[in-house]
Amino acid sequence: MNVEILLIIICMGAVTYIPRWAPLYLLSRRALPSWFIEWLDFIPAAILSALILPAILTVGEPRRLDPLTPEFLLSIPTLLVAVKTRSLAGTVLTGMGLYWLVQKFMS
Repeated sequence: MNVEILLIIICMGAVTYIPRWAPLYLLSRRALPSWFIEWLDFIPAAILSALILPAILTVGEPRRLDPLTPEFLLSIPTLLVAVKTRSLAGTVLTGMGLYWLVQKFMS
């Protein structure tokens, strides 16, 4: 293996590892304020929303807003199930089932 490639691999690992390790190392010895811990609880939902929302609300190339996509329309009853039941499994099964039904009958 070329030394240059090995050095690139090591540097890529460091660039990936250090930003994940540093906050854990620096914050693990401190008592964090309760507002900050509550704020951190919203990060997974915000990231998931940022990944999913463009996929269900936009279509075509270049991307354009279309709130009548089947994916968005199916997300509404799925959201209602999530809010009502607060069950991850129920929500996932509802969304998958509705999506399957629409794909089966629209094809």
